[in-house]
Amino acid sequence: MALGILGTILLGVLYGSYGWVSNAVRYRIFDEVADVQPHTVGLVLGTSEYVKTGQRNLFFTYRMQAAEQLFRAGKIQYILVSGDNSTHRYNEPRAMREALLEAGIPSERIVMDFAGFRTLDSVVRARQVFGQTSLTVISQRFHNERAVLIGLHNGIDMYGFNARDVQSGEGLKTYIREWPARALVLADLFFLGTEPRFLGKKISIPPGNASATFRK
Repeated sequence: MALGILGTILLGVLYGSYGWVSNAVRYRIFDEVADVQPHTVGLVLGTSEYVKTGQRNLFFTYRMQAAEQLFRAGKIQYILVSGDNSTHRYNEPRAMREALLEAGIPSERIVMDFAGFRTLDSVVRARQVFGQTSLTVISQRFHNERAVLIGLHNGIDMYGFNARDVQSGEGLKTYIREWPARALVLADLFFLGTEPRFLGKKISIPPGNASATFRK
Protein backbone atom coordinates (compact mmCIF):
# COMPACT_ATOMS: atom_id res chain seq x y z
CA MET A 1 0.00 0.00 0.00
CA ALA A 2 2.73 2.43 1.05
CA LEU A 3 4.78 1.62 -2.03
CA GLY A 4 1.76 2.28 -4.20
CA ILE A 5 1.25 5.69 -2.60
CA LEU A 6 4.92 6.57 -3.00
CA GLY A 7 4.80 5.46 -6.63
CA THR A 8 1.76 7.63 -7.27
CA ILE A 9 3.47 10.63 -5.65
CA LEU A 10 6.62 10.06 -7.70
CA LEU A 11 4.66 9.85 -10.94
CA GLY A 12 2.82 13.02 -9.99
CA VAL A 13 6.08 14.84 -9.35
CA LEU A 14 7.56 13.70 -12.68
CA TYR A 15 4.43 14.56 -14.64
CA GLY A 16 4.01 17.91 -12.92
CA SER A 17 7.66 18.86 -13.41
CA TYR A 18 7.58 17.99 -17.08
CA GLY A 19 4.49 20.05 -17.77
CA TRP A 20 5.60 22.99 -15.64
CA VAL A 21 8.91 23.36 -17.49
CA SER A 22 7.23 23.17 -20.91
CA ASN A 23 4.59 25.72 -19.97
CA ALA A 24 7.05 28.16 -18.39
CA VAL A 25 9.06 28.63 -21.61
CA ARG A 26 6.49 27.90 -24.32
CA TYR A 27 6.73 31.34 -25.95
CA ARG A 28 10.52 31.15 -26.24
CA ILE A 29 10.84 27.92 -28.23
CA PHE A 30 10.73 27.99 -32.05
CA ASP A 31 10.59 25.45 -34.86
CA GLU A 32 11.03 27.87 -37.78
CA VAL A 33 14.19 29.79 -38.60
CA ALA A 34 12.15 32.85 -39.59
CA ASP A 35 10.72 33.11 -36.06
CA VAL A 36 14.11 33.19 -34.34
CA GLN A 37 15.45 36.56 -33.18
CA PRO A 38 19.05 37.32 -34.23
CA HIS A 39 21.65 36.76 -31.53
CA THR A 40 25.41 36.97 -31.55
CA VAL A 41 25.78 33.43 -30.24
CA GLY A 42 24.02 30.13 -30.75
CA LEU A 43 24.73 27.57 -28.03
CA VAL A 44 24.69 23.98 -29.26
CA LEU A 45 24.25 21.42 -26.48
CA GLY A 46 26.44 18.37 -26.72
CA THR A 47 25.68 14.73 -27.26
CA SER A 48 27.72 11.79 -28.52
CA GLU A 49 28.42 11.63 -32.24
CA TYR A 50 27.76 7.88 -32.41
CA VAL A 51 25.52 5.47 -30.53
CA LYS A 52 26.79 2.21 -29.00
CA THR A 53 26.07 0.26 -32.19
CA GLY A 54 28.48 2.52 -34.07
CA GLN A 55 25.77 4.28 -36.04
CA ARG A 56 25.61 8.06 -36.26
CA ASN A 57 23.58 9.58 -33.44
CA LEU A 58 20.65 11.40 -35.04
CA PHE A 59 20.34 13.75 -32.08
CA PHE A 60 23.87 14.91 -32.93
CA THR A 61 23.27 15.08 -36.68
CA TYR A 62 20.08 17.11 -36.39
CA ARG A 63 21.62 19.57 -33.93
CA MET A 64 24.48 20.25 -36.33
CA GLN A 65 22.02 20.80 -39.15
CA ALA A 66 19.99 23.21 -37.04
CA ALA A 67 23.08 25.21 -36.06
CA GLU A 68 24.09 25.46 -39.71
CA GLN A 69 20.59 26.63 -40.64
CA LEU A 70 20.67 29.48 -38.15
CA PHE A 71 24.18 30.51 -39.16
CA ARG A 72 23.37 30.51 -42.89
CA ALA A 73 20.24 32.57 -42.21
CA GLY A 74 22.23 35.19 -40.33
CA LYS A 75 20.41 34.47 -37.08
CA ILE A 76 23.66 33.79 -35.21
CA GLN A 77 27.21 34.98 -35.80
CA TYR A 78 29.12 32.53 -33.61
CA ILE A 79 28.43 28.94 -32.61
CA LEU A 80 29.38 27.90 -29.09
CA VAL A 81 29.60 24.11 -28.94
CA SER A 82 29.44 22.88 -25.37
CA GLY A 83 29.73 19.32 -24.16
CA ASP A 84 31.57 16.61 -22.31
CA ASN A 85 35.31 16.15 -22.63
CA SER A 86 35.65 13.66 -19.80
CA THR A 87 38.20 11.36 -21.46
CA HIS A 88 40.84 11.64 -24.15
CA ARG A 89 38.76 9.53 -26.53
CA TYR A 90 35.40 11.15 -25.80
CA ASN A 91 35.20 14.77 -26.85
CA GLU A 92 31.78 16.15 -27.76
CA PRO A 93 32.85 19.76 -28.50
CA ARG A 94 35.61 18.70 -30.88
CA ALA A 95 33.26 16.31 -32.71
CA MET A 96 30.71 19.09 -33.08
CA ARG A 97 33.36 21.49 -34.35
CA GLU A 98 34.56 18.99 -36.94
CA ALA A 99 30.99 18.37 -38.14
CA LEU A 100 30.37 22.10 -38.49
CA LEU A 101 33.65 22.61 -40.35
CA GLU A 102 32.59 19.85 -42.76
CA ALA A 103 29.36 21.76 -43.29
CA GLY A 104 31.35 24.84 -44.28
CA ILE A 105 31.11 26.92 -41.11
CA PRO A 106 34.29 29.06 -40.79
CA SER A 107 36.58 27.89 -37.99
CA GLU A 108 36.84 31.38 -36.50
CA ARG A 109 33.08 31.36 -35.93
CA ILE A 110 33.13 28.21 -33.78
CA VAL A 111 34.00 28.42 -30.08
CA MET A 112 34.45 25.27 -27.99
CA ASP A 113 33.45 24.80 -24.35
CA PHE A 114 34.95 21.58 -23.01
CA ALA A 115 33.28 21.77 -19.59
CA GLY A 116 29.62 21.33 -20.56
CA PHE A 117 29.20 18.15 -18.53
CA ARG A 118 25.51 18.84 -17.91
CA THR A 119 22.98 21.11 -19.54
CA LEU A 120 23.15 23.33 -16.46
CA ASP A 121 26.94 23.62 -16.84
CA SER A 122 26.68 24.55 -20.52
CA VAL A 123 24.05 27.23 -19.96
CA VAL A 124 25.51 28.82 -16.83
CA ARG A 125 29.00 28.84 -18.33
CA ALA A 126 27.64 30.63 -21.42
CA ARG A 127 26.86 33.51 -19.05
CA GLN A 128 29.63 33.32 -16.47
CA VAL A 129 32.55 32.28 -18.67
CA PHE A 130 31.58 33.41 -22.17
CA GLY A 131 29.75 36.57 -21.13
CA GLN A 132 26.47 36.01 -22.97
CA THR A 133 23.37 37.65 -21.54
CA SER A 134 21.21 36.88 -24.59
CA LEU A 135 21.46 33.86 -26.89
CA THR A 136 19.74 31.07 -28.81
CA VAL A 137 20.13 27.49 -27.61
CA ILE A 138 20.06 24.73 -30.22
CA SER A 139 18.91 21.19 -29.46
CA GLN A 140 15.74 19.12 -29.66
CA ARG A 141 12.58 20.69 -28.20
CA PHE A 142 12.53 18.67 -24.97
CA HIS A 143 16.14 19.69 -24.29
CA ASN A 144 15.67 23.30 -25.28
CA GLU A 145 12.77 23.73 -22.88
CA ARG A 146 14.90 22.67 -19.93
CA ALA A 147 17.89 24.73 -21.11
CA VAL A 148 15.85 27.90 -21.58
CA LEU A 149 14.45 27.60 -18.07
CA ILE A 150 18.00 27.33 -16.72
CA GLY A 151 19.04 30.35 -18.78
CA LEU A 152 16.18 32.53 -17.60
CA HIS A 153 16.87 31.59 -13.99
CA ASN A 154 20.49 32.68 -14.49
CA GLY A 155 19.77 36.04 -16.07
CA ILE A 156 20.05 35.10 -19.75
CA ASP A 157 17.47 36.38 -22.23
CA MET A 158 17.32 32.97 -23.86
CA TYR A 159 15.38 31.38 -26.70
CA GLY A 160 15.44 27.90 -28.21
CA PHE A 161 15.60 26.75 -31.81
CA ASN A 162 14.41 23.18 -32.18
CA ALA A 163 16.48 20.70 -34.11
CA ARG A 164 14.54 17.92 -35.79
CA ASP A 165 13.21 15.34 -33.34
CA VAL A 166 14.40 11.74 -33.44
CA GLN A 167 11.73 9.09 -33.84
CA SER A 168 10.86 7.66 -30.43
CA GLY A 169 12.07 4.16 -31.27
CA GLU A 170 15.59 5.46 -31.91
CA GLY A 171 15.70 7.95 -29.06
CA LEU A 172 13.45 6.24 -26.51
CA LYS A 173 16.04 6.13 -23.71
CA THR A 174 16.78 9.82 -24.17
CA TYR A 175 13.11 10.75 -23.99
CA ILE A 176 12.59 8.60 -20.89
CA ARG A 177 15.58 10.22 -19.14
CA GLU A 178 14.05 13.64 -19.71
CA TRP A 179 11.30 12.97 -17.16
CA PRO A 180 13.57 12.72 -14.09
CA ALA A 181 15.84 15.39 -15.59
CA ARG A 182 12.98 17.89 -15.41
CA ALA A 183 12.39 17.20 -11.73
CA LEU A 184 16.12 17.41 -11.06
CA VAL A 185 16.53 20.76 -12.80
CA LEU A 186 13.77 22.28 -10.67
CA ALA A 187 15.56 21.00 -7.56
CA ASP A 188 18.88 22.37 -8.88
CA LEU A 189 17.47 25.82 -9.58
CA PHE A 190 15.04 26.41 -6.75
CA PHE A 191 16.32 24.32 -3.84
CA LEU A 192 19.95 23.21 -4.26
CA GLY A 193 21.55 26.21 -5.98
CA THR A 194 23.67 23.86 -8.09
CA GLU A 195 26.68 25.43 -9.84
CA PRO A 196 28.77 24.18 -12.81
CA ARG A 197 31.54 21.73 -12.04
CA PHE A 198 34.13 24.09 -13.55
CA LEU A 199 34.23 27.77 -14.42
CA GLY A 200 37.64 29.24 -15.30
CA LYS A 201 38.92 32.32 -17.07
CA LYS A 202 36.50 34.51 -18.98
CA ILE A 203 36.45 34.23 -22.78
CA SER A 204 34.75 36.91 -24.84
CA ILE A 205 32.51 36.29 -27.82
CA PRO A 206 33.03 38.05 -30.17
CA PRO A 207 36.75 37.72 -29.51
CA GLY A 208 39.49 38.70 -28.67
CA ASN A 209 40.36 35.32 -29.94
CA ALA A 210 37.47 33.65 -31.76
CA SER A 211 38.93 30.17 -31.41
CA ALA A 212 39.67 30.52 -27.71
CA THR A 213 38.76 27.46 -25.69
CA PHE A 214 38.56 26.40 -22.08
CA ARG A 215 40.42 23.28 -21.08
CA LYS A 216 40.37 21.44 -17.82
